[in-house]
Amino acid sequence: MSLTFHWFLPTNGDSRHVVGGGHGTPATASGRDRPPTVAYLSQIARAAEEVGFAGALTPTGAWCEDAWLTTAMVAQHTERLKFLVAFRPGLISPTLAAQMAATFQRQTGGRLLLNVVTGGENREQRAFGDFLDKDGRYRRTGEFLHVVRGLWEGRTVGLHGEHVRVEDAALARVPDPVPEVYFGGSSPIAGEIAARHSDVYLTWGEPPAQVAEKIARIRSLAAAQGRTLRFGIRLHVITRDTAEQAWAEADRLLDGFDPETVASVQAGLARSESEGQQRMLNLHGGRRDRLEIHPNLWAGIGLVRGGAGTALVGGHDEVAERIREYHALGIDEFILSGYPHLEEAYWFGEGVLPRLAAQGLWRHPAGEETTSAAPAPFVPVAS
Repeated sequence: MSLTFHWFLPTNGDSRHVVGGGHGTPATASGRDRPPTVAYLSQIARAAEEVGFAGALTPTGAWCEDAWLTTAMVAQHTERLKFLVAFRPGLISPTLAAQMAATFQRQTGGRLLLNVVTGGENREQRAFGDFLDKDGRYRRTGEFLHVVRGLWEGRTVGLHGEHVRVEDAALARVPDPVPEVYFGGSSPIAGEIAARHSDVYLTWGEPPAQVAEKIARIRSLAAAQGRTLRFGIRLHVITRDTAEQAWAEADRLLDGFDPETVASVQAGLARSESEGQQRMLNLHGGRRDRLEIHPNLWAGIGLVRGGAGTALVGGHDEVAERIREYHALGIDEFILSGYPHLEEAYWFGEGVLPRLAAQGLWRHPAGEETTSAAPAPFVPVAS
């Protein structure tokens, strides 16, 4: 199976420094360096499309722009790129969400993917008028997806559930194709809901041994439901022509972390109810002296950013090797990002993807010819 790569649209702003935020923490001041205008986000999307990314994830939350509206606008400036739209069940009705997805598919030529985010932070959910606890939110998500999938199948749906109630719900036009559902979550109830309703289970970039354990658990839960899932991983990336250049860039980013900002963000994230976020924090413990937690896996991003906090760092061959390592565990989809997102899309697309193509692990989604071997390094010619 050819690997699938997605990029990221930084709707909380972009910078040559790490833009923090997420999981109840506000975006850091660096997010103002390159505001998330439609023009700039479209520039990133076109770059990702050109180098061979299949789609782009757009986050959700009070810390960033709305994912549905932003991607609907950016889609008009791209041709092939799909949009992995993060959304929170319970903030809108399942019937409306199903209708929005169907409209998005028709207006973009079938370029919608859905990332279901149940919501890990009680205080942030309450700001949106949602007062369920975390387990209640997951149970509601299961009912929500039951309704949405039934509507997408063209059925008339009725449900009087614990949290969701609809009567005679139906869509005038079903989406074609039906959007795939991506789902993450590390808690036991998250695994149960993912196994029952998702197409792709997502994990953050933990070391391979921890990822392998999680894949085995979710795969077993899905098998009990008579289902087979695909697996994806969410990572940042810093890839350069040499390992020395890549680690120098990681050091530059780390040097830009203000100690007071790190302390404030870590204190905020420590209050997170998300099991996945706590697993991210445990990778580094807030310390700067043990950030390479596995060969070429760097936890520095998580010092100032909630959610995905690890990055693949190294020369292009090393990053390709780590991708093969995760693929051997069962990971087929990679959702990547890097600061700044425009430049890093090219670093990865021009440095790593040709190497994976040469090994038969990746093909450009547009079917374009890719180099049969890794590109030779640039050598200046003396005049």
